[in-house]
Amino acid sequence: MHTTYFDEDDILVIRLSDKPIVREVSQNWNTHISYAEDGSAVELVLLEARVNGAYPLEVQAAHSA
Repeated sequence: MHTTYFDEDDILVIRLSDKPIVREVSQNWNTHISYAEDGSAVELVLLEARVNGAYPLEVQAAHSA
């Protein structure tokens, strides 16, 4: 997984896989998901990420018992 944040445009791109993108779907005006041929999610694009609370990312570490 690789994340890129574009500060000037407030866009967060989360790349989940290196598979080629064959289809993109808008969930709403600021959330877009790209899919591979096998139907798996490849990339998420979040517009106005900071405004909507998606950035900065909060990373939590969990420890198994």
